[in-house]
Amino acid sequence: MSTGSSAQRRRVTVAGRRLSLSNLDKQMYPATGMTKADVQEYLRAVAPVMVPHLRGRPVTRKRWPDGVGTAESPMKPFFRKALEDSAPDWVPRIDQQHQDHTTTYPLVDDEAVLAWFGQVAALELHVPQWRVDDAGDPQPPDRMVLDLDPGDGSDLRDCAQVARWCAELLDGMALTGIPVTSGSAGVHLYAALDGSRTSPEVSAVAQGLAQALEKEHPDQVVSRMDRSARRGKVFIDWSQNSRSKTTVAPYSLRGRPRPTVAAPRTWEELEDPDLRQLECDEVLRRVADGLDPLQGLSDSDAVA
Repeated sequence: MSTGSSAQRRRVTVAGRRLSLSNLDKQMYPATGMTKADVQEYLRAVAPVMVPHLRGRPVTRKRWPDGVGTAESPMKPFFRKALEDSAPDWVPRIDQQHQDHTTTYPLVDDEAVLAWFGQVAALELHVPQWRVDDAGDPQPPDRMVLDLDPGDGSDLRDCAQVARWCAELLDGMALTGIPVTSGSAGVHLYAALDGSRTSPEVSAVAQGLAQALEKEHPDQVVSRMDRSARRGKVFIDWSQNSRSKTTVAPYSLRGRPRPTVAAPRTWEELEDPDLRQLECDEVLRRVADGLDPLQGLSDSDAVA
């Protein structure tokens, strides 16, 4: 990305696309001083590892136009599904039919679209587990995700233990689980699929796995949606495999007081007794060092 020498320079070229950026000195994360320009630099650096997990998936954005605020005084975000009227004409897009309306979503095919998302303060990018084909038609899911969320009295280390149990069951299905600390409270566990199963079928498999673990570890795991049942346990949210649901994308920033990231992790890292969510500067160093635990998740040789 070429911006010239000034953080306030507005006309930039990103991946051969011309883009107008503004308010680059605005603090998006006041707790760390991270500015809009810093967000742009983060997106530029992670684009090679992030775009493969976004490509072909309609993107729902969670936007913080005035930054995230502070822990004491958080700013309210808003979700945006429909493509903004201000979007450059080169942003790829796809129409998706809902029950009573059609929504035009943006698609991501390169770093330039990420830069535009940064311009509109779309800090969180949420996508489904399926892609569209070249004709714009939704395809079967190419991955399964389990969202492990700690209830009151549980923590990230408890989620890591449940992730290991989930991975053991996935291994029995000839699936390889890859963990992502969510940047919020828990862990996302991904497994690549070959596209031979429908979203309802994948959801049923994920629900069955969650119920099996709840039965085996009733004091640590819950699979029911009832929030009152989650205290002291880890909730395995299998429902994000529904065709209508989305999950925050790997490498997405989170709208927390500090710039945490949905960060792909190794299984060895999940053994760390001091396991915590990673922030963007740490993720940048990992990417620069060539560490990408999710590399290959979107490969076409995944098993059923």
